[in-house]
Parts: sequence; C-alpha cells; structure tokens
Amino acid sequence: MTNVSSTMKSQRGLITWAGRYDLLISLLTLGRETRFRELLLAPARLRQGDAVLDVGCGTGSLALVAKRIVGPLGRVHGIDASGPMIARAQSKAAKTGLDARFDVASADALPFADRTFDVALSTVMLHHLPKTTRVVAVSEMRRVLRPEGRALLVDFAGARHGRGPRLHFHRHGHVDPR
Repeated sequence: MTNVSSTMKSQRGLITWAGRYDLLISLLTLGRETRFRELLLAPARLRQGDAVLDVGCGTGSLALVAKRIVGPLGRVHGIDASGPMIARAQSKAAKTGLDARFDVASADALPFADRTFDVALSTVMLHHLPKTTRVVAVSEMRRVLRPEGRALLVDFAGARHGRGPRLHFHRHGHVDPR
C-alpha cells in the first residue's frame, strides 16, 4: 500500500531517521517507553478485539502496545508517510511476533473503507501537517471510524498566555484541529 497523496510527497520534513528516533524516545522516557505508551493509550479505552488505526505511527511502538492490549482477535494497522519509519515498524513487529500491519500512506487520504475501525490514534503527528491538511486528516480519521468509534489525538497545542507549546490531551467533545 503506497497511496501517498501529493500533499505528503511534496512535504519536506518527514522523519526518516527511524533508529535515532527510537533512541531519542527511549532517552526522553528514561527507558520506560512501554509504560509511557500504555499510559498514553489509557484514554482510548482499548478493548480485546478492537480494530485500531494508528495514523502517523512512526516506528510502530504505540501500535505494538495497542496490539498487545486488543489481543489476537483485535486488528492494528499503522500508517506513516515515511518509508524508513514504516520499515522499522515492520521490523519491530516481526521481531516481537505481533500481528500488526504497517504501510506507507498519507493521513489526508487514508486507504481504508468507511467505518473500518473502532479506534483511531494520532500522537504527536498532526503538528507536522499544514493546517488545511490537518483538517482533512482529522476528517479522514472520522470517516474510517465506526459510529461508536473513539479517537485519541495527542499533540502540541498553541501557547497558553504567551508561553510556549504544551502537550494537550483532548478526551471528550469536538477536537479543534487547528
């Protein structure tokens, strides 16, 4: 699946240094990345058997934790516009023996049928997209969610009272994709 939209093809700044990215995350989480990811997933209320989509999955770490939670009857699919990140995610899945699928695809043109997933995840990815693409990406996530589906979008939000960016967890209601 290499359905990368022209928006993503022309975008500069895709993260291609997958190995160094994993090292950076390990350092930032003080070696407790799995625990950090479990806590990050808690608001998504993943259940055994859920179908999960991780948009902008990077090296697949969050998707693999999600797969452990949804179990053998659950499905997890990660997409990212960066080929090197997807290659690393596929390698990690193979090494762990977890049945998660990873493909190069664009967040603004998800290659899935309507109402395919119970949960859509996107963590610290949306800020990489131009505003118009971000709006389309959130709409695409909504399109592929089942009517009772859940979305967990975690990203940097705008400055609060003139101070720098903050990480913003949005659990309920409508998400302002700005």
